[in-house]
Amino acid sequence: MTATETETTTTEATTFDVLVIGAGISGMYQLHLLREEGLSVRVLEAGSDVGGTWHWNRYPGARLDSESYSYQYAFTTDLLEDWDWSELFSGQPELERYFQTVADRYDLRRDIEFDTRVTAMTFDEQANTWKVTTDTGKTFVAPLVITCTGVLSAPIYPHIPGIDRFRGESYHTALWPKETVTFENKKVVVIGTGATGIQAITEVAKTAGHLTVCQRTANWAVPLRNQAMTPERMAEIRAGYPDMFENLQHTFSGFLHDWDPVPTTAYSPEELQERFQKAWDGPGFAKWMGLPNDIATSAEANQKWCDFLVERIKERVSDPATAARLTPNDHYFGTKRVPCESGYYEVFNQENVDLVSLKENPIVEITETGVRTESGDIDADMIIFATGFEAFSGALKRIHITGVGGRTLQEAWSDGPVTYLGVQVAGFPNLFIMGGPHGKGGHGNGPRCAEKVQEWMTDFAKHIFDESIVRVEADPQAQLEWSDEVQERAMKGLMAQTKSAFFGDNLADDDPNKPRKRTYLAYVGALDEYVDRLKNLTKNGYPGFVITS
Repeated sequence: MTATETETTTTEATTFDVLVIGAGISGMYQLHLLREEGLSVRVLEAGSDVGGTWHWNRYPGARLDSESYSYQYAFTTDLLEDWDWSELFSGQPELERYFQTVADRYDLRRDIEFDTRVTAMTFDEQANTWKVTTDTGKTFVAPLVITCTGVLSAPIYPHIPGIDRFRGESYHTALWPKETVTFENKKVVVIGTGATGIQAITEVAKTAGHLTVCQRTANWAVPLRNQAMTPERMAEIRAGYPDMFENLQHTFSGFLHDWDPVPTTAYSPEELQERFQKAWDGPGFAKWMGLPNDIATSAEANQKWCDFLVERIKERVSDPATAARLTPNDHYFGTKRVPCESGYYEVFNQENVDLVSLKENPIVEITETGVRTESGDIDADMIIFATGFEAFSGALKRIHITGVGGRTLQEAWSDGPVTYLGVQVAGFPNLFIMGGPHGKGGHGNGPRCAEKVQEWMTDFAKHIFDESIVRVEADPQAQLEWSDEVQERAMKGLMAQTKSAFFGDNLADDDPNKPRKRTYLAYVGALDEYVDRLKNLTKNGYPGFVITS
């Protein structure tokens, strides 16, 4: 493959060696790596600046649930010495500043096209290149495209009649404006109580005149236990960076917390309660990934932890009926994304907060003045939709991607995503996916899960150009075997019994984007296991890919 840059016009395509879609955490690192190899790269980014998740998700309460210092880039050795985190779990403003600082330090913006949303991509079977069309009128061509569009970057709205009729303020948490939004003396309705909703609700309740929370499904939420970072603590952490980054590549999902190999069955009832209390008192995912490992696989073990959590909810919520509504009764702990919270349950002890269970009292429609449920109207000055994302595959499906023979990615994924190792799809040559369905790159502690995958991708890209390879395509049989393995492993776990975004269950039944089959979207497996599989591909000449020179 070869490529040379040409002058950009609205009618004349600009050509690069590699196009990267997205300037979030993954896209920024992918750009840095590819530039280091001497390749000409252009990143196309829909937003006005870098940061991805932390550029778009500026809703009140947006915050990490990975410890801040475990979430930063490992490659930025000089910045690691300079950057002090202010909190154990940083909020959106600090995270956005961090990624902007990385872009400044490594001069990344000169190769990023901001305010440029990719609308279509078409593979030229004669030239073996991709033509990429954007909403700005600019067109780009490259022999290699790498998508870094993110796991949670395609927001969805609920299918509620009248959703466009409301005359008050209306926001989606994933599309929050940069301008200040105030809640004082306003009647606010929040729809959704997932990880995002729980963070937003806790903040909105502090100042809203009245807050009504519309909950479809109660979630298991655990205390974040955030705290300020002292200079002494930062110095201690900084001294341990080399060992920390190495160790994080060998935890299950790149978190500081890892599954405890001692199962619940090894404890007496009294000892188990002490073990649970220790986890409960710990930070972040000590109360998930840091638990005895059989909680992830055994319904009996999981129920013991659920019983412990039920008692904590009862202790924190004054009204027993409200506590019961906030207690999940349809899924085991950890079979959905576990939200971390800071005072969420206590919100429902406030006089200015009401909880509406949509299972008991469904929304009928949205009106000009608020939300109408089966039992009556809820007046609102503002409605906040904390209704999540079309996870893993949504951002890619919203681009009109046309591969070999005119087949679109939407058609290829009509029964649910199929991939080879989560990095490529048969029929779409020279198109690689970072952090999409079936890969580990977007499922866990983001930077830690992505970095080794992107380093592998960079080595593969260099090999492609060095060896003058013109086409790389996933073998259909290898794709089938990998997709079947992903599905089979998922169906053996407790999560298979739960409706969740991991299966696309959060999409409405009448949503055309909802797959015809219930397909697992992520990857059940340890980070180092996944990375080893990619490394073995390199050692063995990239089996599973059809390579044409």
